[in-house]
Amino acid sequence: MCRNWQIFVGCTLALTLLASSTWADLTDDQEHEQHPRLASSRAYVELDEELDTKFWHAKAQSILAEKLEQHKKLNENRAKNVILFLGDGMSVHTIAATRNFMGDSNKQVSFEKFPYVGLSKTYAVDERTPDSASTATAYLSGVKGNYGTIGVNAQVKRKDCEAGTDTSTHTESIAQWAQKAGKWAGLVTTARVTHASPAGVYAHVADRKWEHDGKITKDGCSAELNTDIARQLVEWPVGKDLRVIMGGGRAYFRDKSAKDEEGFKGLRKDGRDLIKDWQQDKEEQGAEAEYVWSRSGLNDVDLDTTDYLLGLFNVSHCSYHGDRIRNPELDEPSLSEMTEAAIKVLSRSEEGYFLFVESGRIDMAHHSTQAHKALEETLEFQRTIEMARKMTSEEDTLIVVTSDHSHTMSINGYPYRRQNIFSLAPNLATDEKPFTILSYANGPGYANTYDEDGRIDLTDVDTTKPEFKFQATVPLSSETHGAEDVGVFASGPHEHFFAGNYEQTAIPALMAYAANIGPFAQDELKK
Repeated sequence: MCRNWQIFVGCTLALTLLASSTWADLTDDQEHEQHPRLASSRAYVELDEELDTKFWHAKAQSILAEKLEQHKKLNENRAKNVILFLGDGMSVHTIAATRNFMGDSNKQVSFEKFPYVGLSKTYAVDERTPDSASTATAYLSGVKGNYGTIGVNAQVKRKDCEAGTDTSTHTESIAQWAQKAGKWAGLVTTARVTHASPAGVYAHVADRKWEHDGKITKDGCSAELNTDIARQLVEWPVGKDLRVIMGGGRAYFRDKSAKDEEGFKGLRKDGRDLIKDWQQDKEEQGAEAEYVWSRSGLNDVDLDTTDYLLGLFNVSHCSYHGDRIRNPELDEPSLSEMTEAAIKVLSRSEEGYFLFVESGRIDMAHHSTQAHKALEETLEFQRTIEMARKMTSEEDTLIVVTSDHSHTMSINGYPYRRQNIFSLAPNLATDEKPFTILSYANGPGYANTYDEDGRIDLTDVDTTKPEFKFQATVPLSSETHGAEDVGVFASGPHEHFFAGNYEQTAIPALMAYAANIGPFAQDELKK
């Protein structure tokens, strides 16, 4: 609406003086010609307190007081517990849009209230724009690798059938450091438990797609020489010792000749049923272990006596959170329900725990340019974090919230202060057609942007529907990641370490120092 500083100042002054006016009434003829309005303008209702200078000064004073208090009382306790929350693809734009989804720009998602905020650099060794595999290696093991590889250093190129089997290239995750220190460890995700982000907790592969043996042989490699990700979760030390594993991906654990509890066939080609193998291993240990595949089953588990918990709630990825709400017949737990169960199990460890929690479908919704679903996922993600903070203590539990990479979604145009973030911008483009407030640089939303006659007129289209694919400039079947830095939010012991701008690889090092585990433990650094 205001295209330069002088106009901006003028517009701001006008808003202050004309509290009862609508935004459409405040533009002069020249501005209206530059940015014609849609016919259906909305009245802007101001908050009375925001008109008073004292309100803003008082708000700033409150924030200043909080900062001074934090500075006087740095939390340098040792972290008994560490929880890493990962919003896959949760860019800064995604967080800002979620505030608007909550009702207003002045809202805060729960983790924005954390006392310390930083930025991490997300690039891979061989790519400027990373993927979820290379970044998982970075923020979980402190080593940057190549695009598409997990748990290995950059000596391993993607799809290299032999390099990834060399254990000297394998990295150690913070989950492994926690286990070596006698702590329990677990993971929760709304993606498949073998997907790139959770696999960074326990796996070492030259290609993120090698989730089951058939994917390895399809790439011309040996499934005997290369152990697939699902097998590593069940057979290899770190995965095998995880106390909690919850997410989707049942098909990756069963042979194609077998059907799961809902009648879906597996994908494996080796005749294995890795779920039975997991159960047998725990039985041989004499441990109390539970496998569940539904929300109902999870609710029936006695979490006070369960030593190991495996929950696979979908044949592939878990359903979108919004779809769960709109379809109550889906018998799948939410991210918050899975996380609550995980914390209850892990809290039984006297030595503490490390928990990785991923909201995996923020990323997938962005790839589809379905911004509505991405923000629904982010809203549930922040609810989950708020719940976890209430279940734990800032005195002994470090909670870190971050993202692996960004996406190309932006917030554009000049929308009204509290306008529905999924609606059309109030100003028309120079072709006198509207455009969406949220848009992508590329992706399948191109189909809602251009056709053979030029730009599509969305005037009569309901862009607020969850399935709507938001406008995109470049046609792609799947929208790409972005390359900019992502936020890091921290609360708990040594939270102040997470301020500033740093390599993504610093995140596990800082967490390990706070918990006194692994190669970055305080005791190790003193040697």
